[in-house]
Amino acid sequence: MLRTVICDLLGIEYPIIQGGMAHLGTAELVSAVSNAGGLGIIGTGYYEPDWVRDQIRRTQEQTDRPFGINIQLRSPHIEQVVRIILEEKTRIVTTGAGNPAKYMPDFKQAGIKVIPVIATVSTARHVQEVGADAVVAEGMESAGHIGETTTMALVPQVVDSVRIPVIAAGGIADGRGLAAALALGAKGVQMGTVFACSQECIAHPEYKKKILEANDCATVVTGHTTGLPLRSLKNSLTEQYTALEEGGATPEELDMFGQGRMYLGLIEGDVDEGSLLAGQIAGMIKEIKPVKEIIEGIIAEAEAVITGLSKQTGG
Repeated sequence: MLRTVICDLLGIEYPIIQGGMAHLGTAELVSAVSNAGGLGIIGTGYYEPDWVRDQIRRTQEQTDRPFGINIQLRSPHIEQVVRIILEEKTRIVTTGAGNPAKYMPDFKQAGIKVIPVIATVSTARHVQEVGADAVVAEGMESAGHIGETTTMALVPQVVDSVRIPVIAAGGIADGRGLAAALALGAKGVQMGTVFACSQECIAHPEYKKKILEANDCATVVTGHTTGLPLRSLKNSLTEQYTALEEGGATPEELDMFGQGRMYLGLIEGDVDEGSLLAGQIAGMIKEIKPVKEIIEGIIAEAEAVITGLSKQTGG
């Protein structure tokens, strides 16, 4: 069995974490991932606190295995969301879009494992010093908001710079990616796009269809001038957004233009005017599968790859 220190740290069977995807990391997907031996993550985004509490309780009804909560530290509801996490006795938290230091004492006192998502070595070092239990090193191949370094380059540099376990994210969709991440020194992987195309994910069928139709050149990064670059599938929205950026639109104007676009694309299925978040591995996904089949397939392939490499090198 493919087992690492991340499995022991989080109490999971396989070193596979589902990313806290905007609008898609709901109880249906989260419980399916956890029940299949991975770690499901509720994506709180900017949702109201009551929604977060409801998702936690719904997930608890559907699985008795560990699951986590992803919090966006820039959320206007962050204080209430943190309080709910503590009240509901959540065991694992991943963080994004900010510095988690303010909340670390309360999380640590409650025995919560904290895993920040980072895109630079300096950030990884900082969160280690304030008490992070592990980090997700996310490369620019990822869907959604991204950094400037590829997974291949970022992960080993983070591994060499911190003492805590590193989880690789960005550009990983199958067992080959998991095996490669382990070779780079990571102790597990976080994946999003592949789970967006699972049967259990609540994403609109038209959005899933667009991912299945994608190729290696299907994504584009917009929002460079805002300081929050974002990777998604190319469509009418990304063309309009790029034209606004190139025309000198202010970050405020771009923010206004983009409001509500993720929900429009991911949940309502407007594949022209909505934002269709997807990583660069979108072209690798060819069918909609149950979560259990996805995870078991990834593990089996990773084990086969590792065994094959050993034979190739005379091991």
